[in-house]
Amino acid sequence: MKPTLFLLAAGMGSRYGGLKQLDGLGPNGETIMDYSIYDAIQAGFGKIVWVIRKDFEEQFRTQILSKYEGQVPCELCFQALDSLPAGFTVPEGRQKPWGTNHAVLMGKDVIKEPFCVINCDDFYGRDAFMQIGKYLSNLPEGSKNKYAMVGFRVCNTLSENGSVARGVCAYNENRHLTDVVERTEILRQADKGNAICYKDGDEWIPLDENVPVSMNMWGFTPDYFDYSEAYFKEFLSDPKNMENLKAEFFIPLMVNKLITEGTATCEVLDTTSKWFGVTYAADRQATVERIQSLVDEGVYPAKLF
Repeated sequence: MKPTLFLLAAGMGSRYGGLKQLDGLGPNGETIMDYSIYDAIQAGFGKIVWVIRKDFEEQFRTQILSKYEGQVPCELCFQALDSLPAGFTVPEGRQKPWGTNHAVLMGKDVIKEPFCVINCDDFYGRDAFMQIGKYLSNLPEGSKNKYAMVGFRVCNTLSENGSVARGVCAYNENRHLTDVVERTEILRQADKGNAICYKDGDEWIPLDENVPVSMNMWGFTPDYFDYSEAYFKEFLSDPKNMENLKAEFFIPLMVNKLITEGTATCEVLDTTSKWFGVTYAADRQATVERIQSLVDEGVYPAKLF
């Protein structure tokens, strides 16, 4: 069974200042997600699923889904603040979505095969899709508890226009993930010899150039939905998560629980791909130019679909 690509597209880019998932950056108005889908099809993925907000379904169907008709099967699912298990209600005053793993949960009824989760606004690159596509395609039928993530080398994931947030990963001799620590400020520090550093309190700590970081490119099998559903109930049952109106149910939170308990393993796949994206509005022009250079080099056709 061919794996499914599951795109997280329910968020607004607050720092970017608009709905960047629908921003045309390619020579014929292609979005970043168009390049991800093109690469995924090349890597053997057989279905595309998006999780979006219901309020931009019409725009999404007109601007995005229509271009894939006849290319690959597509489905939508929806993330809403009140998409909660029975017995739970949205705390008064809460407006922030419940996080990436809540978004993943929304795919439970439409995804029955191994799947890869990605962000819509990150350009991951062909090699990254080849790595995760190969891993998922090679899983024996009915596999459970054997997950993977693409570990991008941190040096290939920086922005020239400010700091980035990355999940810094550690793994064992089997390349199985042992920990993901979210570092919210990573950048090159001129006063430390242009070394890549992360901020810890008031201190900047150097990072090795090739340390793997998570760019939210995960490979799961459908049993992951069941674990997530159960743990989300635990998350919501914790008073501090209901009192904190910005508490989020993140993918690394779920993965860390499963690997710490020994329930599942998560293999860290290496990639030579260089990430780029539009974390900041100032990133946009550089992204347009990088995509154009890839078209000029023949990596992508000028018109994808």
